[in-house]
Amino acid sequence: MKNPNPDPAKHKEIPIWNAEDWLYEDFEVGKRARSIRRTISEGESMLFNALVLDMHPYVADDVFAKEEGVFGKRLVAGAMVFSLGLGLMAHNNVHTFSYGYDRLRFIKPVFVGDTIYTIRTQMEKLPKYPEMGMVRVSYEVFKMPGELVLYCEHLQTVKYRDPASFKNQLPQK
Repeated sequence: MKNPNPDPAKHKEIPIWNAEDWLYEDFEVGKRARSIRRTISEGESMLFNALVLDMHPYVADDVFAKEEGVFGKRLVAGAMVFSLGLGLMAHNNVHTFSYGYDRLRFIKPVFVGDTIYTIRTQMEKLPKYPEMGMVRVSYEVFKMPGELVLYCEHLQTVKYRDPASFKNQLPQK
């Protein structure tokens, strides 16, 4: 079999899969996207709990959850739902930088075996710094068949294509 990409020096010319390069000017307020779905398994739930040292009985003790818990079964840790929900919409934009999250809410419980998906909505943008603006997107994580379980807003700084055009719109110090 012949190697179709034998020259490593030319590998940088090949576009990176699942990477984006949009800039502040390309951000469209109101644009929405929906992720694929994924089912949260027993094994990955317990692995997450072990990795983050979360052994609360509601997420790690099946007997407790069934016999004493409010829901009658084990929960998936909220931090895992947050991580998976946002991961389903993750992008690799080389021009954006996370500024933080606002309004994070765990609205309904998620259980081992539930299937989730995420809807991202581009909410607003505003000039912020001389070289970068600020964008806000919402993440709504749903479990099947469409029950909202988590909501948050992600703030990101994004490079301008033309910084000079925003010079007079920057917030006053």
